[in-house]
Amino acid sequence: MQVTILGGGHGCYAAAVEMAERGHATRLWRRDSKALQALQAIGSLTVRDYRGTRQVPLDERLQLVGDLSQALEGAQLVVIPLPATTHEALAAEVAPLLRDGQVVFLPPGTFGSYLFAKAMRDCGNRAEVAFAETGTLPYLVRKHGPDQLVISAYATRLPTGVLPSRLAAQAFAVLREAYPSVEPIEDALSGALMNAGPVIHPPLILMNAGPLEHFPSWDIHNEGTQPAVRRVTSELDAERMRVREALGYPAPHFPLAEHYNTDQGEEWMYGRGAHGKLTDSGDWREKIDLQQHRYMLEDTRLGLSLLVSVGRWAGVPTPVAEGLLALASAVTGRDLYGEGRTLENLGLAALDRAQMAAVLQDGVAA
Repeated sequence: MQVTILGGGHGCYAAAVEMAERGHATRLWRRDSKALQALQAIGSLTVRDYRGTRQVPLDERLQLVGDLSQALEGAQLVVIPLPATTHEALAAEVAPLLRDGQVVFLPPGTFGSYLFAKAMRDCGNRAEVAFAETGTLPYLVRKHGPDQLVISAYATRLPTGVLPSRLAAQAFAVLREAYPSVEPIEDALSGALMNAGPVIHPPLILMNAGPLEHFPSWDIHNEGTQPAVRRVTSELDAERMRVREALGYPAPHFPLAEHYNTDQGEEWMYGRGAHGKLTDSGDWREKIDLQQHRYMLEDTRLGLSLLVSVGRWAGVPTPVAEGLLALASAVTGRDLYGEGRTLENLGLAALDRAQMAAVLQDGVAA
């Protein structure tokens, strides 16, 4: 299968390696041409994971491509493991180039599936394309240099929704070839409300704001994950699950508590013991800029705003999410809800339940 990975981040490199090692003809595109040329000169990616350390050559299995149209040409699956903050600009570039039968996978998406689908319609592209999104990046991964990659864990369960859902069968036939761990769920909004980042990260970054600004580096997933933080996270996750239930989405809701439990409950997205692997790696001890980090600008500004707006639309109070958003707005000096990926800003807030169901089932109207 021809697979294209868009982006140069941690998850993008991990996806390129995994797809090539699965035997797919893989292209990796990134905007930074100098970084692409430097990696091409090295000639391989060095990967360390549970199987040890190895080199993945940049050859016919894994090709670096600097031209976006060339990268997308003939691709059956397009994987975009980038922060949601990139979606709007990238969607405008990608939309005219997509063709019938392609599947675009956003892991995770923050309802980016709708942004990409709308961008296609706005540019006049009428191709039948399926946009899928899931609840987490398929990898716990960090780059340690231009060609060095450490993957601490791989996702074992990826609850995934498709927009339009009428194309789900075709989409999953493609997705399963690349990611056997995908699990079909109802639609793309259900997939967006599985996103773990807006539940894990806002409490961590805000409730660790003092040490983050004081110390040169701080691991919010290790010493920053204290009982008080976990209680707030649990309440926030309960709000997410109540919103899902109000929309008629059934369990499993992948409660975040199962991420932290090692021997109880259902297996979470990264399997058993993933949190321990994350903290043991030391890769998340870092300097976090409260004004610029993706936990603030992606998971809080975009992810929490989406949750709050869907809660308001569905008539479900989300006081913890709203409180964290208000606190984050005070910390950053910005109106993060006003800037957010809300149903209001997406132009969907005025829809009734039937109209929303039609969009999710049939896609964005021409």
